[in-house]
Amino acid sequence: MQKLFINIKELLQIRTNPIDKVSGDAMAILPKIDNAFLLIKDDIIEDFGTMANCPKLENTEVIDATGKVILPTWVDSHTHIVYAGNRIQEFVDRINGLSYEEIANRGGGILNSAKKLNETSEDEIYEQSKLRLEEVMLQGTGAVEIKSGYGLTIDGELKMLRVIKRLKENYSLPIKATFLGAHAFPIEYKENHAAYIDVIINEMLPKIAAENLADYIDAFLETGYFSVDETVKIMEAGRKYGLIPKIHVNQFTAIEGIKACVEQGALSVDHLEIVTDEDIEVLKNSNTMPVALPSCSYFISIPYTPARKMIKAGLPLALATDFNPGTTPSGNMNFVVATACIKMKMTPEEAINAATINGAYAMGISKTHGSITKGKKANIIVTKPLTSYYQLPYEFGNNLIEKVMIDGEFIS
Repeated sequence: MQKLFINIKELLQIRTNPIDKVSGDAMAILPKIDNAFLLIKDDIIEDFGTMANCPKLENTEVIDATGKVILPTWVDSHTHIVYAGNRIQEFVDRINGLSYEEIANRGGGILNSAKKLNETSEDEIYEQSKLRLEEVMLQGTGAVEIKSGYGLTIDGELKMLRVIKRLKENYSLPIKATFLGAHAFPIEYKENHAAYIDVIINEMLPKIAAENLADYIDAFLETGYFSVDETVKIMEAGRKYGLIPKIHVNQFTAIEGIKACVEQGALSVDHLEIVTDEDIEVLKNSNTMPVALPSCSYFISIPYTPARKMIKAGLPLALATDFNPGTTPSGNMNFVVATACIKMKMTPEEAINAATINGAYAMGISKTHGSITKGKKANIIVTKPLTSYYQLPYEFGNNLIEKVMIDGEFIS
């Protein structure tokens, strides 16, 4: 069945010639057509253009989009959607003055989530997680990466990755699974890092590979968590099983982790609240996508990724939510785009590029998603009537989405 959208006020992120990503000054360019049409055939973008060239078709559902903006769905390339319970008490603890590190040192943080997850059945985790996934889809997310990392045991990590696999099987949007066994050191390995890394490499990875449960591998490369050398070992082990690195790095400190990730061919380096001139030089000569997580900075009051400095240096940048129970209990990409504009001083054009085409690159799906391009998947956002697309970040607290289409079908 064909669907023809007509009288579209603004059709955003149109790319006649397919591209994988945009960088530097090009991030400020968001190609669009005013007074446009968009033709969808089954689950594919068939055609688009100005209304002056709109085809007259039979056996086609015509949808009048007068006053509305259409753009590709958001691509959220960094989430922890699969988890058990919540960490509401830690939210209050931070308000009362405790730091992220202090909460972690008293058994909170990642270890708190790991305890809850290991006490919860796979079916219950799936039921909790699918509700979160459905919520972010309704908020415009049409592709999502989901990490493990709250198991920290063989059974716990496998449980998480099996839940992600079930979500993949039951929902039509692209879902990529990332193995993050190296999220934190369990208490019993706090003084014996080598032993836990041995468990990750020689026990977890073979079982994950045997069940084909992951696309990528990750580690929390940070002072007090996984060192550069430890992370390199994990990246090298993952690559032997075909798992490309996507690494947490530079959230609190810069310890030459970005250099190690680039050398290991990481698809993305994520967080980057702290970025040095040396880090920028390393990223300039790489195929690694920097990913900023502004709602994490907002929620735990840490610095924002220095987007202006990075874009001025010619780098690309993607945006993602970091949706997780401790430091970002929200998967709303609309808020991420708005926060990038308000707090990181990204233009709306840069932020939308970062949340669509560059996000698709950071998920490894830019050939099929992230732009309005003939032959790409029909994953689109249809807004309510707007003055212009600038209204999306401007009205940061309002829901301006009318409908979301995934694989050519509206979701509800």
